[in-house]
Amino acid sequence: MKSQKSITTMLIFIVSAELAGVLSALLSGGMSGFFAKYEPPPFLPPPIVFPIVWTVLYALMGLSAYLVYSSDADGDAINRAMKLYVIQLIVNFSWSIIFFRFEMIWLAAAVILLLIVLVAAMTISFKRICPAAGYMNIPYLVWLIIAFYLNIATAIVNR
Repeated sequence: MKSQKSITTMLIFIVSAELAGVLSALLSGGMSGFFAKYEPPPFLPPPIVFPIVWTVLYALMGLSAYLVYSSDADGDAINRAMKLYVIQLIVNFSWSIIFFRFEMIWLAAAVILLLIVLVAAMTISFKRICPAAGYMNIPYLVWLIIAFYLNIATAIVNR
């Protein structure tokens, strides 16, 4: 019965991360209308890349959070790591709304920079508890750096 409970808990973590992404995307209004209005930055990937990458990244976020949550590590360390996870998820949620819905491109750049710092701290915190959980967030960190470039480049080409 314990393994059934573990699988259910793991799925709750993954699905909740995915739902945060879906809800943020819905509230943002999406990127297609945005780039019809604004000049796209150099090296902007094709639109199909974004939902695929984000789906994988949210699944990895949820799985890594589950691994930390269910580890045998010190309870205080787990609590600190999970707080970082929730905070970064909230900041992540807000970015696309600020960028696409409210079109506050420079504010979105500041938000994504904050997100990079939070995800780096979370990755380190997760790695100390469960190395695999930390490593799972490296693609997320790399993607955020790419997104930061795209955010800044969009602001610059649309001055």
